[in-house]
Amino acid sequence: MNALTQNETGKWNPFKEMELLQNRLASLFNPSVERMPVTGEKGAVNASAAEWAPLVDIAEDDKEYTIKAELPDVQKEDVAVTLENGVLMLRGERKFEKEDKGKRYHRIERAYGSFLRSFVMPEDADESKVSAEFKDGMLKVHVAKSEKAKPKTVDIKIG
Repeated sequence: MNALTQNETGKWNPFKEMELLQNRLASLFNPSVERMPVTGEKGAVNASAAEWAPLVDIAEDDKEYTIKAELPDVQKEDVAVTLENGVLMLRGERKFEKEDKGKRYHRIERAYGSFLRSFVMPEDADESKVSAEFKDGMLKVHVAKSEKAKPKTVDIKIG
């Protein structure tokens, strides 16, 4: 029996065994997953910290494209939005909380670090009319559609 799969009383811990198996499988199928040592009660324990990118929803209506990005624990000043040559770029950083003296992490599942998401905008996007708002960890970017792209209604008289 592996010492890593035992609990404090020395008994076999099937949940710990399952967690180790999951971590091994995750690293097989996703080699970019880093292993970050975290100190537990009985010494160093591996926790995985993958590179992260915020989740994004993109929608459109007759007037604009709206891009919503989830950025929990990211500060407004740590986010930049640019639109250049038809490419919208969201970049920023989620910083790891400084470890307090005496605090031991048993599991770290949230990823930290810099991110960059880029999206090619359709030809009808008006790069001169872009606005963004950041509230409660949600970034919302509005990209207006050009006037010529907006649908026009033309009355046709039938004779």
